[in-house]
Amino acid sequence: MLISQINYTLTNFADHTEKFSQDAINRYLTGEKITPHLVWENVKGQVAQIAEGYLVFDDTVVDKNFSFKMDLVRRQWSGDAPGIIKGVGVVTCVYVNPALDQFWIIDFRLYDPQEDGKTKLDHVHDMLANCVYQKELLFRFVLMDSWYVTKEIMLFGELEKDLLLPAQG
Repeated sequence: MLISQINYTLTNFADHTEKFSQDAINRYLTGEKITPHLVWENVKGQVAQIAEGYLVFDDTVVDKNFSFKMDLVRRQWSGDAPGIIKGVGVVTCVYVNPALDQFWIIDFRLYDPQEDGKTKLDHVHDMLANCVYQKELLFRFVLMDSWYVTKEIMLFGELEKDLLLPAQG
């Protein structure tokens, strides 16, 4: 489920697994904390790296307008709404192999500035550093919304300016 490129639902997983029912999986996930490290541990053996690969950074707000007592829910801008909604902010890092036309979620951060004091830009910087220095991923391009492109990000580490291309739109 962590690495599916098509259908991410519990019911789809249960339909394709004889050992587990949807309810059993749901009970497990309710008590399990899925961390960025766990995501990487589960996907790293499947990522088909190439020198022309892409790292894609993006943020999203998971709509929780009907939630009243859920941790991490805060009022924030959602481009899907578009407007201010109650939701959980998530910054993601996806590895893309354009030759295979495949992608893998390799990292994420929950946007919770009251807890960790980090901005979305801080999270992108941390994930980029992790991709370069810990994961040692092969890639040629970094794609992100243009507002992420700051001098610090552009001059990060040994990366050349031409590696970082702001996405349009």
